[in-house]
Amino acid sequence: MELWLGITLAAAFCQNVRSLLQKRLTGELSVNGAAYVRFLYAVPFAWVYALWLWEGAPSGFNPAFFGWVLLGAVSQIVATACLLASFTTGNFAVGTAYSKTEAAQAALFGLLVLGDSLSLWVVCGIAVSLVGVVMLSGHLRLNDLLRPNRAMWLGLAAGTGFALSAVGFRGASLALDGGDFLHRAALTVMVSVTLQTLIMGAYLAWREPGQIRKALASWRAAVWVGAIGMMASTGWFSAMTLASAAVVRAVGQVELLFTVITSVWLLKERLQLREGIGMLLLVGGIVLLVLGPE
Repeated sequence: MELWLGITLAAAFCQNVRSLLQKRLTGELSVNGAAYVRFLYAVPFAWVYALWLWEGAPSGFNPAFFGWVLLGAVSQIVATACLLASFTTGNFAVGTAYSKTEAAQAALFGLLVLGDSLSLWVVCGIAVSLVGVVMLSGHLRLNDLLRPNRAMWLGLAAGTGFALSAVGFRGASLALDGGDFLHRAALTVMVSVTLQTLIMGAYLAWREPGQIRKALASWRAAVWVGAIGMMASTGWFSAMTLASAAVVRAVGQVELLFTVITSVWLLKERLQLREGIGMLLLVGGIVLLVLGPE
């Protein structure tokens, strides 16, 4: 197994666990407040990890690094807001499905901005896995996906934001001079979650001031969200330092497979035929991405 692939699978698993823990906080916090804890409580872990790896780290930051990190940090916050807004339209499945165009958009942005090349096998793998993800996103008809509506545009905007954030974080890691992929990823995570904590904290202080106090009061559960979220982010950033953002994010969609398996195994939910086909397509797309010739 290639190193980037193993790291990506581990990151996807950690993100699935973090999402499950984060959902437990929605009863105590608003949606934005629950989202904020993933950044706030990840900061100390990110700093400790980066300082632990400080020896042999890149020689220093540069303007290009901060530009890429800012792009990634802000894009991720905006994407999350758009995705959450799409859920309020009553078309949860449509918004989710269009947000999953992230990998395809990341391929385009990576090609245009970073010069990442993609083989035909990779393009086919992204396309097949996207169809699988859409089938797992909900009971959608073709007409639901083709009819323009607010959920569709918000979902597309979320996909664009997540794609730009992935490309931005990869660009930040590559902009650093010296150090191996672990050092580059650690510094990128440290700076990005710090920026996101400051930016989103300022927003909450302005629009939802009580949420910061509640986030601090929920530290017993939130600290685990931050710790596991930092592990997931470190995995994503490390993998995207080794491989293109599009390929990593496409393989990372296996997170949805973990979610379905969790629902069937732990919650005893029945697997529908549509979900079974979607799982097969998702796995098939990942196989094309990983095993296809360069």
